Amino acid sequence: MNDLTTKTGDSTVVLPIKNVAIVAHVDHGKTTLVDGLLSQSGINFGKDAPAERVMDSGELEQERGITIRAKNCSIVWKGIKINLLDTPGHSDFGGEVERSLMMVDSVFLLVDASEGPLPQTRFVLQKAMERRLKIAVVINKVDRADQRVKEVEVEIDDLFLELASLLSLEDFDLHIPKLYASAREGWAVEYLEDPSQKGKNLHPLLDFLISDFFPSPKISPGPDLQLLVANLSYSPYMGPLMIGRIQRGFIRRLEQATWCGRDGKTKNFKVASIQVFGGLGQVEVDNCSAGEIAIISGFSEAEIGDTICSFDRPDPLPRVEIEPPTVSVNVSVSTSPLSGKEGEYLTSRKLEEFLEESCRLNVALRYARTVDPKVFMLKGRGEFQLAIVFEELRRKGFEFMVSRPEVIMKTDENGAKLEPFEMLILDVPSEFTGPITEKLSNRKGRMNNMVSIGENRTRIEFVIPSRGVIGYRSLFLTDTKGQGLMSSYFLGYKTYAGDMLARQNGALISDRAGHATPYALFNLLAVGRQFIKPGEAVYEGMVVGEHTRTNDSNINVVREKHLSSVRTAGKDENIILPPIAPRTLEWALDWIDDDEWVEVTPLNIRIRKKNLKQSDRSVVRALRES
Repeated sequence: MNDLTTKTGDSTVVLPIKNVAIVAHVDHGKTTLVDGLLSQSGINFGKDAPAERVMDSGELEQERGITIRAKNCSIVWKGIKINLLDTPGHSDFGGEVERSLMMVDSVFLLVDASEGPLPQTRFVLQKAMERRLKIAVVINKVDRADQRVKEVEVEIDDLFLELASLLSLEDFDLHIPKLYASAREGWAVEYLEDPSQKGKNLHPLLDFLISDFFPSPKISPGPDLQLLVANLSYSPYMGPLMIGRIQRGFIRRLEQATWCGRDGKTKNFKVASIQVFGGLGQVEVDNCSAGEIAIISGFSEAEIGDTICSFDRPDPLPRVEIEPPTVSVNVSVSTSPLSGKEGEYLTSRKLEEFLEESCRLNVALRYARTVDPKVFMLKGRGEFQLAIVFEELRRKGFEFMVSRPEVIMKTDENGAKLEPFEMLILDVPSEFTGPITEKLSNRKGRMNNMVSIGENRTRIEFVIPSRGVIGYRSLFLTDTKGQGLMSSYFLGYKTYAGDMLARQNGALISDRAGHATPYALFNLLAVGRQFIKPGEAVYEGMVVGEHTRTNDSNINVVREKHLSSVRTAGKDENIILPPIAPRTLEWALDWIDDDEWVEVTPLNIRIRKKNLKQSDRSVVRALRES
């Protein structure tokens, strides 16, 4: 790993710095581009690093191929240190992007050469423009067979003009440089005369990063320390870590500093260690000055948005303000008849500790207690963000239950009900537009625009209540045979659109406990789609499939063939059941209705009714608010 600092006595000489965030919509090649920049600038990934997407270091990130948490790294190019922030591309993790933008002065916006600007592109661009950051565009994947670079350039320019008008930024510099790249192939060029002509390497991009277009860090004058905590981490050697850019002054190791928290709270502490980012790791330094992104240990009570100040001058910066949560779920300790057989942590105390820590590390999450001491409410940006939190909880050994995600309603000054709406953008093969339009109309969606993209694909825009999007993703993938792209961004609160069914079909519910038999499942194939395999443990009230009709149905899945029905050997047909798709947490949260729980353990994901006994619930389903 390159040494990024030179120590002289008790001081540290730091190279000139550029702080840049790379932002994009999901799957536009952002993390692959960061891989290329790191490797071509001489950073050694190490023998234990993954072969690709080295910044996606988390287990879930590697499995799903997406960035979940923003991460820092740094490179040195021609004597200048570049602090790079790799940010998530999924709209549900917009809170990570918002706080990351507070540590940088410039933004590289990646746009796919075929797909063009999509919802997260718009979201991150708006946040960057609001902060008056310097912005340059990289049009990636220009080597795609279906690239449409010229059209995408026009769409990017239109998006800049639209946002400048929306934000009333009449003086915003709309001279936006564009570079062209293939992150997968590892090259970039400043000018693209012929898309078939490949560049040699990513050096044009690295040269642009250190150019005068991207400014040096903007700092406040004065010697007194101001550092806004934009991220939190943990080291097994140094304990809790605070990460943020120094806005003013400098900080020294082993000196006293002051923490400024919410409501004017302050507390003094000694700075135990200071680190800066060096390549993919960190380099310990004795001091650090304004403009640098520092990692500080010595204080355990900090939250994202707090300020670290000089010992003799507490002067907090404005707290981080991000978009509010729009979706909530209830999380409960498991009350299943199978509780305690597959997990390690079962108590509400351990569950609350995990939720509290998750909200402390992610400013986009909120949690609260409910009237039931074993149930907590968790709020976030979207169902996918919440599903990631629960997947992490599951992998830590917890058993728990999760309710259907619900949108957070509001009322206006006249008492009218308001609900969140989203702009839903679908990129689909043209032959599938009919069923998609029909299903979204049933979910209170209103078509806003439809345009052709190339010869065989169509882009459709819908304005739709957020609750209409919940549970639609799996249907969309089925309707488009896995060929569609779906994304959305938050529009704001509008008048309540009316009641709708959470899903169109009812549930098949086990009417007794036992183990599912092949004989029973085979004879119930005509009733609906099944979720369980032969031999699985079931109990009364457990959902075992989806009914072909609107209402629920109680069925016996443990019935065995009577011995009196057995004929001579070879006369009975061998039972062959259709394959059962794996039950994932995202699928379960999409599918369930308001009267159901998702039961989550380290080994299994099940769906159950809130009232397990048949006598306590009706099979007739009615329209609800969500």
